Amino acid sequence: MGRVTARRRVLRIRDGVVSHRPDTLVAEEPMEIRVGGRPLSVTMRTPGHDFDLAVGFLVSEGVLHRADQVAGIRYCAGATADGGNTYNVVDVALAPGVAPPDASLERNVYTTSSCGLCGKASLDAVRTVAAWSVAEDPLELSPELLSALPDRLRRAQRVFDSTGGLHAAGLFSGAGDLLCLREDVGRHNAVDKVVGHALRAGLLPLRGTVLMVSGRASFELVQKAVMAGIPALAAVSAPSSLAADLADETGLTLIGFLRGTSMNIYAAPHRLDAALVP
Repeated sequence: MGRVTARRRVLRIRDGVVSHRPDTLVAEEPMEIRVGGRPLSVTMRTPGHDFDLAVGFLVSEGVLHRADQVAGIRYCAGATADGGNTYNVVDVALAPGVAPPDASLERNVYTTSSCGLCGKASLDAVRTVAAWSVAEDPLELSPELLSALPDRLRRAQRVFDSTGGLHAAGLFSGAGDLLCLREDVGRHNAVDKVVGHALRAGLLPLRGTVLMVSGRASFELVQKAVMAGIPALAAVSAPSSLAADLADETGLTLIGFLRGTSMNIYAAPHRLDAALVP
């Protein structure tokens, strides 16, 4: 698994029995995202699918909408004093005519793996304008289909099995087929990696799909789904009030506490079977 995981010797205590043993930890390293050689943001992430992460972040920020807007992506050499390549600095070259990120996006503090883009100062600053509307997406869902998604997501988590310390984001078709799965120490990064993969494959907007996440549904995860044209977001835990407000405003179906056959629908319930909606 390379840099995705790391081994560490630990002191283990189980039922009063003490032993020393190696353990597998999920890797966490900083990654700087540059656009045209200009530093934009730093995020703490699990190495892997770094190019997807970089362009997915730019989709979420409204900079990119199509694969042909990216002229190239590369790791930057010279990231260390001796000129070595740490593979922790990614530079995205935009195609001619593509507007660079607004200067207001530049972060003076890094983006942590857990909180998302905490440096943004106000609600207005994070309500980016989406290239597509999800409100009219004809996706139809059933409780039976939604109930199956958490187990399907969990079964596909390859690295989680060895570390127990990763978030996952899975993109599913309207029929429940897994289209893409990404794992990361940060839930926001996992979603950006899914969206970045879709952009590079020329799949945006992601109409008729469901985004399933392993943690809670924050405002920014709703925003990332909307920016990618995803009409439904499901989470095993709770959404925030702001996430529910944004989902309602944009017409995204927001499902929380999806566990077994139980779930709460916080916004746009019309996509579920009409007979179940009062």
